[in-house]
Amino acid sequence: PRQRRSCVNSLTSLHFASLQPHISTSSKDNEVGNTPTTGFIGMGIMGFPMALNLLKAGYQVTVWNRTADKCDAIVEAGAVYAKSAREVVEASDVTFAMLSDPEAALAVVRGDQGVAAGMSAGKGYVDVSTVDAATAAEIARKVENAGGSYLEAPVSGSKKPAQDGLLVFLTAGDEALYAKAVPMLDVMGKAHFYLGGVGNGAKMKLVVNMVMGSMMVAFAEGLELGSKSGLDQNTLLEVISLGAIASPMFALKGPSMIKGDFSTAFPLKHQQKDLRLALELGEELKQTLPVAGASNELYKSAQTNSNLGWNFFG
Repeated sequence: PRQRRSCVNSLTSLHFASLQPHISTSSKDNEVGNTPTTGFIGMGIMGFPMALNLLKAGYQVTVWNRTADKCDAIVEAGAVYAKSAREVVEASDVTFAMLSDPEAALAVVRGDQGVAAGMSAGKGYVDVSTVDAATAAEIARKVENAGGSYLEAPVSGSKKPAQDGLLVFLTAGDEALYAKAVPMLDVMGKAHFYLGGVGNGAKMKLVVNMVMGSMMVAFAEGLELGSKSGLDQNTLLEVISLGAIASPMFALKGPSMIKGDFSTAFPLKHQQKDLRLALELGEELKQTLPVAGASNELYKSAQTNSNLGWNFFG
């Protein structure tokens, strides 16, 4: 069986002192028995492959999406279609949600057909969307007030890691639900961290994506400057890969950028949204973020370009 890594931290602050690795003997290919029934809300670029991996591992999965026909492929693969988010929760012990932004994440929890309406004691809600800490806290309150338990678990990784089950989950909230969800996180990801109280997962994800968004701006500028200087971009990419600034992100995105292939893996609007939320966090904490601020302005400008408006460097 494949080794799985879980890192647990007992502190409730992002400034945790240590992470204790845990090696699991679970396997993506093993039969799943006596496991929780699972729900999944959001069948977009990320949600579909994540739910599909749960199905392949033997989980019973009930799904819903605001645009119903996006559920067709996952239903054909064996999932059960529900008519509302509430029905998903009612049918499931643990429900996951992968939604586009804080507004969508809140909207799906509210109302008489929302997540909270279907909640009851013993049920858990794991939101893997990228939102701000305040939104995560509000969702937690609604879920817990309805009797359920809540875990935020935003992911590091885009379309390909989601397909391959190699995401990294940044979790915070109900620790008992975290323990219950670990086998499912192992199916969908290569690592998961428990970071303490609600909001820490959101903050960690925003910091990570702020760094990613800023470094990709510098990388793109470097490739373009090299090209205009008469340098071969592939050689430049190789030089970068052998030096101190080598990065899996550069290795993954570089070849596609050089070819001009910007097929969507992580929509540009979502990267800009994450930068905006990181800047808001910085403002709240009185932390100056000039590099992230400049990068955010570039992403905002890029969204008006018809060729790049939907893509974050492929």
